[in-house]
This record gives sequence, C-alpha cells and structure tokens, in this order.
Amino acid sequence: MASSNAATDQPVVEGDKYRSHMYGEGEKNTKWRLGAPPNYDAVNKLFEEGRTQEWPKGSLEERVQNLVKTWEMEIVHKVDPADYKTINTTNFTISINGGKPVPLEEVGRIGSYNLFLQTPLPPNLRVYDPSLETSQSASQAFLTTFSRGFAVEILQVYSGPPVIAYKFRHWSFMEGPFKGHAPTGELVEFHGIGIFHMDELMRVKRVEFFYDGNELLASLIKGPSIDGSEASTKASGGCPFFNKVTQA
Repeated sequence: MASSNAATDQPVVEGDKYRSHMYGEGEKNTKWRLGAPPNYDAVNKLFEEGRTQEWPKGSLEERVQNLVKTWEMEIVHKVDPADYKTINTTNFTISINGGKPVPLEEVGRIGSYNLFLQTPLPPNLRVYDPSLETSQSASQAFLTTFSRGFAVEILQVYSGPPVIAYKFRHWSFMEGPFKGHAPTGELVEFHGIGIFHMDELMRVKRVEFFYDGNELLASLIKGPSIDGSEASTKASGGCPFFNKVTQA
C-alpha cells in the first residue's frame, strides 16, 4: 500500500514512514551500498522523540521533509545513480555555503560527510580534515559517534517547488568517540538553510546548503581526549552568511 508525496509526486511505500523509493517493484534491481535497503528504525525513533515540529499529513512541510529524507537516503545508500528517483543525474550539482558547485560523480567519490565539512582553514587548525578521509572512513567515524543515526527535521518551508527553500535541524547524541575525543552523551545539533531546485519532472537538479560547521564540530570535541591530553579547541571554518539567513 502506498500514499503520495504531492510536492514531488513520489509514492511513500510501506516499510519506512518517511522515505520512498526503498522497497517495491521499482527497487527490485537497485544496487545498495550495503547489499540491501538501509534500516532507519533507530533514527526514526530518534526523530520522533526529538523533533520540535510534527507537521500535518499532506502539508507542504511534511512533503518537503520526506523529500529531504528520501534524497539523502538515495545519495548515501544507492550505488548506481541510474537507480535514483529523486535526482536529475544529468545536471545535478550541490554547493556548500556559496562554494563551487560539485557534480554528482564527485559527491559519490568524496562522500557526503566530507563534502558537508569542507573548510578553508589550514590543515593544522582543522578538527576534522575531509582531505584525509575517504567516503568509507568518514561514514564510519560518524556512525561510531552517532550510533542511533543523525536525525533531520524541517523547521520551516519558505517556498514550494520549483525552488524549495527550507530551514532544517540535524541532531543526535554523542554516544561514541570522535577523533580521539571521549563521548559526552550530550545532544549535538546544528541548523541551516537548504534550497532544492527542481526540474520539470520534480527531480532535484541543484542543491544549495548554508550552515556553520562549527555548530556541529565544536560539540564533538567538548569531551576530554581519550589519550589524556588536553582537548583540542580547533574548529572548522564557518559560514559568514549563516547567521543572517537563519534568523529569517
């Protein structure tokens, strides 16, 4: 049994409450990074327990939230771009804090965490250095830190398609170590602005994100160093545009 996401006309297939294009006839030949569709039970529980908004069924906000979750699932867990349903694979680009647009093949090569945590700081000042990480090592580092996953919610939608602008919140609890820093068990969260540019078939063709990486990384180095040395106070470069746009 399936319902419809009117903002993107995507079916939401029973099996995951918030993400479509994971199960059913249309996914029988999909190549999954881990050999099977991911299980989002733990992060869905984290989301339901920690969200600050519960949008009405069928509202624009709920549809955008499900689109963001589905888009994120596809770009992280589907190996072959031919299996993407929410993305225009021919023209897709993504940019972070007004930086150079990155094409889809490059996103797949470097990994989403490494893309989102790019920084202009010199290497000796970086808490997390994406240039030293692979897609696999980055995913493992954050999976270790956030054992229940990294939940996302939509706080506000400023405009609907074809240009969807929204404010988001990502959060989890630091229940594992991060780059030599002991877990604190505390809430870790950051906020930002996302802009999805949709094509005529309601697929995402361009993404822009604006956020401050400091908001995330500073929370991950609050605990003492595991080897007993003084905790680092280095932080990743922020976005000068961030504080202005998130006040809207």
